[in-house]
Amino acid sequence: MVLTFDPFREFDRLADRMLGVPTATAGAAAVAMPMDLYRSGDHFVLHCDLAGIDPGSVSVDVDGRTLTIRAERSARTDADVQWLRRERVTGTFERRLALGDGLDLARVDATWQDGVLTVTIPIAEAAKPRRIAINTGQTPAITASEQPATIEGDSTATKSLAG
Repeated sequence: MVLTFDPFREFDRLADRMLGVPTATAGAAAVAMPMDLYRSGDHFVLHCDLAGIDPGSVSVDVDGRTLTIRAERSARTDADVQWLRRERVTGTFERRLALGDGLDLARVDATWQDGVLTVTIPIAEAAKPRRIAINTGQTPAITASEQPATIEGDSTATKSLAG
């Protein structure tokens, strides 16, 4: 026999609220679209879990320095369904990330595999660390032909050359 009334549901809801666990109304985007973000070499990688979402309903946009990911999970509309537990949030979800300087926003790439959206954001060439060559050549000494000429009537020039 399956219980349709859960006597502990209210207790779980209260405990979740006290512990700061997001509910369907508060923080729904974070629950519906959990993500990981990390740097790997010369690019940043963002993974969003979007299980049960049609990839055609997902959009990734860059506007200025803001990356926006929008997705929609449709609710089941079967008339003969009697819900016993419904934890997967439905509706439209959006995550926005402020992007810093030094990223190549023209080369952002997005792929979809097994319900995971992967967004790759490369670092701009100008922002990558680079090694500066050090010149080790010696400065040539002044040759006799390059010595300052004595200007007639200028006693300071003659004194500086003489000693």
